[in-house]
Amino acid sequence: MASGASGRIAISGRTAAEIADSVRDLVDRGDLGPGDGLPSVRALADDLGVNRNTVVSAYGQLSRTGVVEGQGRAGTRIAGHAPVAQEGYAPQGTLRDVASGNPDPALIPDPSDALYAAGGRPVLYGEPVIDADLEQWARAWISPDTPDAFALTVTSGAVDAVERLLAQALSRDDAVALEDPCFLASIHTVRLGGYRAVPVAVDDEGMTVEGLRAALDQGVRAVVCTPRAQNPTGASRSAARAAQLRDVLADHPYVLVIEDDYYSLLSQRPFHPIIGPGHRRWALVRSLSKFIGPDIAVALVASDEDTADRLAMRLSPGTTWVSHLLQRVAHALLTDDAAVATVARAGAHYARRNAQFARLLSERGLQVAAGDGLSLWVPVAVPAGGVRDSLARRGWLVRPGDEFRFADQAAVSHRLRITVHSLTDAEAATLADALVASVEEAGGDG
Repeated sequence: MASGASGRIAISGRTAAEIADSVRDLVDRGDLGPGDGLPSVRALADDLGVNRNTVVSAYGQLSRTGVVEGQGRAGTRIAGHAPVAQEGYAPQGTLRDVASGNPDPALIPDPSDALYAAGGRPVLYGEPVIDADLEQWARAWISPDTPDAFALTVTSGAVDAVERLLAQALSRDDAVALEDPCFLASIHTVRLGGYRAVPVAVDDEGMTVEGLRAALDQGVRAVVCTPRAQNPTGASRSAARAAQLRDVLADHPYVLVIEDDYYSLLSQRPFHPIIGPGHRRWALVRSLSKFIGPDIAVALVASDEDTADRLAMRLSPGTTWVSHLLQRVAHALLTDDAAVATVARAGAHYARRNAQFARLLSERGLQVAAGDGLSLWVPVAVPAGGVRDSLARRGWLVRPGDEFRFADQAAVSHRLRITVHSLTDAEAATLADALVASVEEAGGDG
């Protein structure tokens, strides 16, 4: 029997399974909690009189089930569940929220008629999980952007799709390449799944070639990337960059590549895929949330047949399928001329307002590139946390870039993500003045 890092916690067992069960019991009783350290492999093996490989195996079992996490030289510690920043969430208060990243409700098509039309014959257990009309529309929309024949799956939004895709392909501790900075929900999904996130840098043309190559060299089994309107940077992949990434991936045909084209119909940029002909494991995910409403939780997933078959096991008829009522509402909106016009108007509005605000900042000495998407990625000359605090004193709520980083939690961000499309011209000018003043107050020169 061995004591833990505190000298009071007793770990027992002669086999790997017994040692792992002992640690679980200590966690269940509250004797060990998040952040508590376990003895080193050598120390525990000596105390219990077992081979070190037995302890290594026990710690491996605990890691795979999420009970512990290895922290390099800091040793092995009981895993915690640190809160992750949530997309669209803003604390209640009096500040004007330009941090949420939400679409404009006034530019989401009214679903009233579509909801009425969604009625009809009830769908029963065992029936096809995809609405036939939505499938026909989706195939016509997606086919030009896929390299091969594909299977189609419907999920409850893009986050649900990515979570299910990773779960059907990976085991705990498997490595996943993520853009850094990254969409908040992707960080959250990877952490909850117990996967190991490998950062890939993003520049103005999207995921970098060097970053992807390095991630593949580290043995990632999946890549999650954004082809356009990358959140939070607004970067969109160029045709040249897409070709380079396809060349890199050509040597790794069994790595699962997930293209999260969440902005699709709203985007002002073309789609350039990195999934080449013959790639064996891939998925193109197109959520409908940003343009027909987050509450109509529907995403379309085109993928290779094997991946689709694995997804189908997690979306069985009558239990975990996506409601046919929601699918019918989605199809009704996507085929309604007025709704389609509203979506087009929304995409143009977001791009125009971002460009106008970027000009306001440039006129005040802050150079900002207006990318694609719902928000702007604003560089500041000082730590973003200080600028955020200064803006809060001026009545504005923004998001610092630190929240979107995962590779180096200690790194200081010099970026803000700001969502400005709902501001009037006067409000935008006021925010621009406040932002420049806040940078100066925080110690920068703008």
